[in-house]
Amino acid sequence: MTAQTEMSDQEYVESIVKPIVDNPADVVTSRTLDERGVLIQLSVNQADMGKVIGREGRTAKSIRSLLRVFGARNDARINLKIVDPSGGEVSISEEPKKSDKTEQATSVI
Repeated sequence: MTAQTEMSDQEYVESIVKPIVDNPADVVTSRTLDERGVLIQLSVNQADMGKVIGREGRTAKSIRSLLRVFGARNDARINLKIVDPSGGEVSISEEPKKSDKTEQATSVI
C-alpha cells in the first residue's frame, strides 16, 4: 500500500491554472493567513489573464468554487485573489450578469 500525500491549497490552485494558460512557468501563487481565512494570490502572465478570468468571469468563479470545496474538506475558508500584472487586482463579482434581453424595455399598450 502506498501512502497518499495531501496536496496543499496553493498546489491545488497551480494544478488547476497551469493547464489552461499558455505560459505555465509564469504562474505564481502566494499564501497568507488572516482573520478571514486563507488568501491565495495568483499571478499569471499578462497574455493569460483572459484565460484565467474567462468569459464574464466564469473561469475565475469556477476556480473559486473548487477552492470552496477544497477548503471545506479541510475546515478552512480559502479566498482567491487574481493579481493583475499591470499593478492592480482583478475583481470578479459573484452576481450573474443580466442579458441584453432582460434589460430591454417592453412597452404595454
